[in-house]
Amino acid sequence: MKQDSVQPAPFHAGVADAPPGAVVVWAQAGAGARTARIRLASWKAGDKGTVLLLPGRTECIEKYGRAAGDLVARGFSVLTIDWRGQGLADRAMPDRMMGHVDDFAEFQDDLDAMLEEARRLDLPQPFYMVAHSMGGCIGLRGLMRGLPVKAAAFSAPMWGIAMAAWLRPVASVVAALAGPLGLVSRYAPSTSGETYLLQVPFQGNVLTTDREMWDYMRRQVAEVPDLALGGPSIGWLKAALRECASLAAMPAPKVPVICALGTAEKVVDVPPVHLRMASWANGQLDLYPGAEHEIMMEGPAARKRFFDRATALFEANR
Repeated sequence: MKQDSVQPAPFHAGVADAPPGAVVVWAQAGAGARTARIRLASWKAGDKGTVLLLPGRTECIEKYGRAAGDLVARGFSVLTIDWRGQGLADRAMPDRMMGHVDDFAEFQDDLDAMLEEARRLDLPQPFYMVAHSMGGCIGLRGLMRGLPVKAAAFSAPMWGIAMAAWLRPVASVVAALAGPLGLVSRYAPSTSGETYLLQVPFQGNVLTTDREMWDYMRRQVAEVPDLALGGPSIGWLKAALRECASLAAMPAPKVPVICALGTAEKVVDVPPVHLRMASWANGQLDLYPGAEHEIMMEGPAARKRFFDRATALFEANR
């Protein structure tokens, strides 16, 4: 990443509840046809190391303002990202509400740019990882590629795509035929351009049981519509299914990890998480009774437990 490719970027501090001192920049990721402008935010605060905070699909930097505060309060610096296709980063489709990549390898370009930014800013080492949902898929591939992190904490990682039983064979067929039938740029089955947080009420949502955190997330996309994202494209679904299958065929890396999973999880496919963690020699599966998909957006007790356990793991692996 060239020095002149890093420029100041906007940050909506009013909806983020983030700690002070954020450095927010645009950066170029990838090369050639895979070039995209992404957004990165860092807090050079604690000296225990730097946490690479990897968001999930649809998410943005502002959503992790409070999480950054939790990590800074425990003595860590933080670097997080708007993946290509979401937040304020470049979006591939004319319909900006559609989440799309042709190949999940594109996200590895973003991850590489993130690591370059950590080094450009001389953020304190060692590096650690906190990765949620789709970020857990990207992060696992990163670990398998040798990303230089000492330990990692996953939250409801997307190591499989949750679907209704009737939809699974349909999705596989549609994904396989997406290219020949010109369906790559259509919304995946059962999704649309509407933002989930503004589409459903708190009661019955599948993200969090905590009303205050629900309102925090909802306020961000209501007040700053440019941060919002709708459903994924069929092209994204095809790429995600391919990446999850590829990762499932590979052995777990040797990095020590903890994996948090709510017992009321309905967004990612749960069996692949149990299978992966059962074979991870220095990994621990940590179940949160009654919690939904967003462990870091659950109530105060769940959030404290997650960040306490993640940072204890980090401090034990310096």
